[in-house]
Amino acid sequence: MNPDPLPAPVAARLRRPTWRDPRLLVGVVIVAVSVALGSWAVSSAGRTVPVYVADGTLTPGETVDVSRLRAVDVRIDSGVELYLRADQGLPEATVALRVVDDGELVARSALGDAAEVDVRSVPVPVDRSMSARVTPGSVVDLWAVPEAPAGARAQAEAPSPLVTGVVVEQVDEAGSGLVVSDGATLHVLVPSDDLPAVLRALADPGSVTVVPQAGGGA
Repeated sequence: MNPDPLPAPVAARLRRPTWRDPRLLVGVVIVAVSVALGSWAVSSAGRTVPVYVADGTLTPGETVDVSRLRAVDVRIDSGVELYLRADQGLPEATVALRVVDDGELVARSALGDAAEVDVRSVPVPVDRSMSARVTPGSVVDLWAVPEAPAGARAQAEAPSPLVTGVVVEQVDEAGSGLVVSDGATLHVLVPSDDLPAVLRALADPGSVTVVPQAGGGA
């Protein structure tokens, strides 16, 4: 007796997914989020902010206007409010409160009112070799060197510091029209409290020596 034949398998009908299918909804959401994140990353990478940088070294007490600055586009992820933006107005009657090197981003904290800077520019003559070692913005010390005594057995007084950590505002080289000697002149920014001692030393028969601080270049 032959066994009964097995029924033929019936092919399952595939149902077209609909918007109610949760798997389709999840896939759409993933694709949308990926596109949004990619667009945000591209736009963020290309987003720049115009800010000011110093067009030359700025020294304390120097008036700062647009002629001493130049605008550059930079990408700053955070803290852009700490810098001077070029797309906003520049405050009037603004001076530098500290040294800002050429090409440095100008921080808002580096600028302020002239009343906050209590320094005076004092010219100090130096020789050519010294003037080549310092530039505007350099930090130097001033020392008083007494005049050598006339007698052979007379002992010279030891040099003494006048003021330390002063900033060089300007360097006038010989032959520039501002210097008539063979040397040069450094204009240093001396605090008002130290001004009498420095002026007295410059008027004495001795000399005032400029000593650059280590690492104090502009």
